[in-house]
Amino acid sequence: MFEFFNGLSPITQAFLATLFTWGVTMLGAAIVFFFKEVKKGIMDALLGFSAGVMIAASFWSLLSPAIDMAESMKMIAWLVVFLGFFSGGLLLFVGDKVYDFMQKKSKKKLNISRSSKFKRCLMLVFSITLHNIPEGLVVGVAFGSLAYSLEGASLASALTLALGIGLQNFPEGSAVSLPLRREGMSRRKAFFFGQLSGVVEPIAAVVGAILVLKIQTLLPFLLAFAAGAMIYVVVEELIPESQSNKKKDLMALFTLIGFSIMMILDVALG
Repeated sequence: MFEFFNGLSPITQAFLATLFTWGVTMLGAAIVFFFKEVKKGIMDALLGFSAGVMIAASFWSLLSPAIDMAESMKMIAWLVVFLGFFSGGLLLFVGDKVYDFMQKKSKKKLNISRSSKFKRCLMLVFSITLHNIPEGLVVGVAFGSLAYSLEGASLASALTLALGIGLQNFPEGSAVSLPLRREGMSRRKAFFFGQLSGVVEPIAAVVGAILVLKIQTLLPFLLAFAAGAMIYVVVEELIPESQSNKKKDLMALFTLIGFSIMMILDVALG
């Protein structure tokens, strides 16, 4: 199975990997068929673990190869990596501001309960979808970069990165479907909107992989861009949410476990 997957093109690999991440989003959304809510500790542990994986991947799988490749292309490595990294975080920052603006605007316009429910549905899906686009790009860039045999880039690290992103998609799927169910929406509709936020990841992954393969000079920038987007998500969402748990020290331990696993895979197998 692994040999078959390894023989596929990077674009196909990225697409299949993000079908997995979308599938995990579906699983998270499907919780609505069985439970009214899921224990916060389980969700926070998953978020903490994913944060560790994504922090480690942002350096060993993305930033370090970006620096090496920029230097090999005779670019100003620190400038290219800085511009890419900051742009990735800035995109999500702007996205958050757009989301906040839309939320404030909709509060003024929508007053009746039905419209309020629809507004909440749109806002939840929009917010999580916005963050899933860069995550899909991250996976696409990771698999696309394998075509260049960069130091630090390996199929194992790319797959682990997809696994980490997939794990943090589980709480995201349930974070949409469960609140909608509590507001009276049917289970099927709540599930539909919950999984909808993950559908953009395969599309974004294919775009990311194609960009990397077609325009090689963009690779250092795109790798750094993906790292910046990941760090923003980790700092702005994953760690604060996991640390809202009463057992903060245990959640921090899960972050360390996630970081360690990704670090071992990148260093030992990269």
